[in-house]
Amino acid sequence: MAGDDARRRAVVEAFFAAARGGDFDGLLALLAPDAVLRADVGTATGAFAAAGGIRHGADAIARQALRFANPRSTLHPVLVNGTTGVVVTVGGQPAAIMAFTVLAGQIVAIDAWSGPDRLRSVDLGALTR
Repeated sequence: MAGDDARRRAVVEAFFAAARGGDFDGLLALLAPDAVLRADVGTATGAFAAAGGIRHGADAIARQALRFANPRSTLHPVLVNGTTGVVVTVGGQPAAIMAFTVLAGQIVAIDAWSGPDRLRSVDLGALTR
């Protein structure tokens, strides 16, 4: 099963690399056509609120990934509810937690939590050990 974990992690890393590189076609190749993104931004406003809700389909998710890619962010690989995930930090502060469901080499679902009220209690100490 460790090999499966490594393959899923590679897909997630490729997703972020494509988003940061502005590679729309690369994102489409990594996303299942019927993929779903569920974003919970709590009570945030502005850009966080714009990211909220549910997006269906590879095209919509790829467009959102390009829009919110941040080259200043740092990705910390973690398990989220037992699945491949990342904690995204910007300037040492948590910006998002994302869980990815990867099947047959493609992302079929992304669950994301962001916004100050959602991430206030995230302990980054475990990420630096």
